[in-house]
Amino acid sequence: MSEELQLEQRLHEVTEAHKRALRQLAKRDAAREELVAAVYQAAKDAALSITIPPVPKPKASGKKGEAETLVVLLGDWQLGKHSETYGIDVAKARIALLAAKVQRLIELHGTPVKEIACVLLGDFVESDGNIFPSQAYEVERGGLYVQIFEGAGMLAQFVRAMAALAPKVTVRGAIGNHGRLGRFGDHSNESNADAILYRVAAEHLKGEKRVDWRESLTMGGRHWYDTLSLPGGKTAMLVHGDQFRGGAFGLPYYAIAKRAQGWNLSVQPFDFLFYGHWHTPARLVLSDGAHTVWGNASIESSNRYAQEWLAASGTPAQWALFFGKGGVTAEYLVRLEDANG
Repeated sequence: MSEELQLEQRLHEVTEAHKRALRQLAKRDAAREELVAAVYQAAKDAALSITIPPVPKPKASGKKGEAETLVVLLGDWQLGKHSETYGIDVAKARIALLAAKVQRLIELHGTPVKEIACVLLGDFVESDGNIFPSQAYEVERGGLYVQIFEGAGMLAQFVRAMAALAPKVTVRGAIGNHGRLGRFGDHSNESNADAILYRVAAEHLKGEKRVDWRESLTMGGRHWYDTLSLPGGKTAMLVHGDQFRGGAFGLPYYAIAKRAQGWNLSVQPFDFLFYGHWHTPARLVLSDGAHTVWGNASIESSNRYAQEWLAASGTPAQWALFFGKGGVTAEYLVRLEDANG
């Protein structure tokens, strides 16, 4: 078959897959199982016609010393949110800038990096407009369909960029509250747009043996936390952060410390905790002096809801943390306001 015919056939397959997905997702009254199955089938159909080249292996850095792990906190992309300074195109530019800055940090770091861990903290989507009053008027056209597939492409591209920088990439994730389908109680806890986005993105890298991507799904419950193994036998726990209550007057420091100490005893022993949700970069050391907590920023801007109700306005950024056997060796708040579209 000629190259022209192959391209024509591939275009036809993509077009038909897109039409099928739109028809299936247009059935608003479909049951939960049918809705989620439609999204997954759409992802599979689209992937049939996409040929993705393998990620090139990174070159040896030539640096001496004990190799470390770089942890990049990713979350609160709020894709679909539309404001005077933020939209999907701006988000793409900021994530591309993040990848470039992470590469530069690795070049400047004094020891080699053996692994990059991408920690997914949820709220990659903005949702269809049911999270807070007036949200429906701040969402771009296309709804969750556009948010999930655009976000999956962005996330997959970022993970691919990381795989070109380190011999191993690990991806772990928790889901956010904006990924919820419908109002509270409308659907099961497993049905979450963040989890679907992660799964679609992972499908783009399923042939990459150097990428260890664990699915963010807990059958029968909400996948509200996950864990990450770090050098020196240490463990990090990751959550979205909507579990911290009492933020009417800003970041709820007391609630964060109380929950973290409780989880460490009753849910999962950990040395470090990562969270998002609050769009405010933060670093806390618990009262025992042995546990450190990082709160991630968001990549969005012009969040009028946060400004009015929480009196908060953060700078677009994400954390990048280097870990050795003894713990964190360097920490950077990677600012992304340079990329405004």
